[in-house]
Parts: sequence; C-alpha cells; structure tokens
Amino acid sequence: MTIEVSVRFAPGREFSLSPKSTVGTEEARRWLDEQFVALGAEPMRASGKVLIADKVLAVAAAAGAALFEGNPAWAERYAASVAAALGRNVVRVETDTSMVTY
Repeated sequence: MTIEVSVRFAPGREFSLSPKSTVGTEEARRWLDEQFVALGAEPMRASGKVLIADKVLAVAAAAGAALFEGNPAWAERYAASVAAALGRNVVRVETDTSMVTY
C-alpha cells in the first residue's frame, strides 16, 4: 500500500512525500499534537477547537517549506502521521489555499 502526501505552499512550491514506514493512528495524532505546540501553530477556528484536518494544515503552514526541504526525516514523519491520522493513503495539503483533500 503506497502512501502519497503532497504539501503545497505556493504554485510551483510543492513537496510530494511517500514515506517508507507507517505509524499507528494514536502515535500519529500524538506526534501532530506535539508538532502543533512545538511549531507554535495557531488554531484556525475562533472557538479554539482544532479538528485533525485543521491540525494537519496548521502544522504544515507553521513548518514552512524550509523545514520540509531541510529536514527530510521530519517531512517523512509528517507524511506518515498525516496518512495515519486521517486514515487515507492519498492526501493533498495546500497551505496557500487552506485546504486538505483526501
């Protein structure tokens, strides 16, 4: 089963990730929670409630293209965690349009 996660920051600035390993759903959610806090990501909703798709988007936006480019191990872990947390093998994260599709 192949996992494909693409993360777009702007037209022409996109990363296609295919992690070689997988993680469990709970581990994936925990890692995304940790990254959300560590990167200083902001909740997208005024209520402060953070849905998993919002967290996926916020972590990518807070990380920026520089982290995806400069730390391939982190990018691979992000992709594996996104796929596991959302329960999907193909996910597209567009930080420039604030969309997550799967």
